[in-house]
Amino acid sequence: MSTLPKSIQNLINEFGKLPGIGPKTASRLAFYLLKAPNLDLQSFAQAVANLQKDLIYCSMCFNMAESDPCKICADRQRNQDLICVVEDPLDVVAMDQISDFNGVYHVLGGVISPLDGIGPDNLKIAELLKRLEPAGAKEIVLATNPSLEGEATAMYIAKQLKQPKFEHVKVTRLARGLPSGADLEYADEFTLTKALEGRREY
Repeated sequence: MSTLPKSIQNLINEFGKLPGIGPKTASRLAFYLLKAPNLDLQSFAQAVANLQKDLIYCSMCFNMAESDPCKICADRQRNQDLICVVEDPLDVVAMDQISDFNGVYHVLGGVISPLDGIGPDNLKIAELLKRLEPAGAKEIVLATNPSLEGEATAMYIAKQLKQPKFEHVKVTRLARGLPSGADLEYADEFTLTKALEGRREY
C-alpha cells in the first residue's frame, strides 16, 4: 500500500498509463512537477486541458490540424501529385522533416491488425482510393512501418491500386533504409531521406 498522499499517487498512476513510462519514471515526473514553480505547473495543466480543444482532422488527409484543410493540404507550393501514405500523425512529423519531400500526406489511422480487430474498413483506405479518382495523384509512397502489420497494410493498398481505374498511379514503397520492425517516428532524418530516395515500385 502506498504511503504517498493520494494526489501524488493519482498523478503517478496517470503518468504510468503513458507509453514508455514505467513506475520509476512516472514517480520522477510527478515529483518534478511537485517542485516546479506554480506558474509552470499552471501552464502545464492548461496545455494538457486544452490538448484536444482546438484539434480537428483534415477532411483531405486525416492528419490532426487546427483548420480544414490542414496547412499542408492547403499549401499550393507542395506537390499535390505525390501522396505519402502513413499510419499516424507522428509519422507526418517525421517525414516532413525531410527537405527532399515536398508532397502531401494521407494518414490511415493505424494498420490492418486482425488480432486487434482492425480491418481495412477501420482505416482511411477507402478515403485514399476516393482521393485518387478519377485522376488524382500520380504517385503514392507507401510509408507504413516495416512491421508485419505495416507490410500487410501496404500490400493490401497496393493490391487495391492494381485496378484499371488507378493505372495512372505509380505505387512505391520506402526502401530498406529503415530497419525491420522500426517505427517511422523514431527514425532520424538521414535514414528517412535515404529510404525516400531509394523507394521502389510496389
